[in-house]
Amino acid sequence: MDFSDFLVDIGLFTLKLALAVFGVVMVIGAIANAARSGSSGPAGKLKAQRLDKRWRDYGRTLLRASNRKKELKRLEKEDKALEEARSKHPRPRVFVCRFDGNAQATGVARLAEQVNAFVQEGVSGDEVVIRLKSPGGLVYSYGHAASQLERIRDAGLRLTVAVDEVAASGGYLMAAMAHQILAAPFAIVGSIGVIAQVPNVHRFLKKRDIDVELHTAGRYKRTLTFLGENTDEGRAKFQADLLRTHELFKSAVTKYRTTLDLEKVATGEYWYGSEALELGLIDRVSTSDAYLIERSVDADIIAVGFAEKRGLVGRLMQDISLRAGRGVERGLTRAADQALTRAQQPGNSTYLM
Repeated sequence: MDFSDFLVDIGLFTLKLALAVFGVVMVIGAIANAARSGSSGPAGKLKAQRLDKRWRDYGRTLLRASNRKKELKRLEKEDKALEEARSKHPRPRVFVCRFDGNAQATGVARLAEQVNAFVQEGVSGDEVVIRLKSPGGLVYSYGHAASQLERIRDAGLRLTVAVDEVAASGGYLMAAMAHQILAAPFAIVGSIGVIAQVPNVHRFLKKRDIDVELHTAGRYKRTLTFLGENTDEGRAKFQADLLRTHELFKSAVTKYRTTLDLEKVATGEYWYGSEALELGLIDRVSTSDAYLIERSVDADIIAVGFAEKRGLVGRLMQDISLRAGRGVERGLTRAADQALTRAQQPGNSTYLM
């Protein structure tokens, strides 16, 4: 064996070892994630930060970089006086949190914890701003998420939903709970509709002399199936259930947005921010940042989120994820969400909105 062959063998051994270690870490990480997902609440500790103060600090940093010492000193005195005045005469507060939704709305548990904090601590005059991003998903999941936002209204707090990218279908159901909906000019809004997709391989199995038995108790316990033969009666019932869900969706949306013309907007179509304003789907065209900076003139802006607890495995997984690239993660998430829309869940729960 010459030296070049030796180097090749060493390289292959190193690669195999790295793949083995990576596999072990992935398995341990999956187990840890499964354990966290089965817990009653989100992992981590609630954290809060004054955004308006952070923004002022950014401005002061630019002044230091440009060597404007006199102006910097004057503003620092103003900041100190402002903070002293706030301690004596507290200003209204605007609590800010994010909701990034997927098909299953898995962030609802974390959202509920944040709403609990707002409801317990909030007082009249306070506002909650939800930076919402969601294309929609399972009906029951987004119904739950919308109910969490409605709790903010019920507690007497003002609720604003800001859409910078997308609030469609179930995402718009959440937005409709707000006193005020903002959307960026090219944000996607609307898609008030319901969809369900059930693949069927009955004819494929029949050609191969494969029988599938399905036993139910209850006339409509199963309307459409994946393996068995579907009937016209089952299809009609399935469509009727879709229409019933759509009616409930429209009713929930118009509970607070009473002036909407459902004939125009409840067609399953989506619109961009400026178009959505004309239709009454939103109240104002604005980005969330522009709105919050505007509110900071007379209110304290407090960002609320979670600081996740990460052990050794969690830190290793985070490092691997960063090295692998966010593109891979987005691709896997997109594939999982698409697979979910094609799958058949018990009780025909594949209805998506």
